[in-house]
Amino acid sequence: MTTSAGYSGKPLHVKLGAKPGSRVLLVSPPEGFALDCPHHTRAGREPYDVLLVFCPMLADLHRQWEKSVARMTTAGALWISWPKKSSGFGSDLDENLVREHALAHGLVDVKVCGVDQTWSGLKLVRRLKDR
Repeated sequence: MTTSAGYSGKPLHVKLGAKPGSRVLLVSPPEGFALDCPHHTRAGREPYDVLLVFCPMLADLHRQWEKSVARMTTAGALWISWPKKSSGFGSDLDENLVREHALAHGLVDVKVCGVDQTWSGLKLVRRLKDR
């Protein structure tokens, strides 16, 4: 996979907020996907500072949700990624559905980004009062 996503030219790990020493987890990445993180970013053990969860369909979001949220640090970021409409994947998931699900389950969205040519992602965090 490419080291930058979209037109900004920023490496994906920067867009996702992975910092030195961050614990990062990819959940259900598509075949061939690799996150080019600096050597000082570690996979580590739970809880994770940054999770990138790939959800091709709405059912995947529902199936992955509870376990993913439970794996986050208190101030961590949960990125939910879905196929872009332009990908031709035929997903029933989009940014609005991810946002609605997150808000209904206590997380708020703070950022959106292009993960790569196929996937978009929405950054979700706990509300400040819940940290």
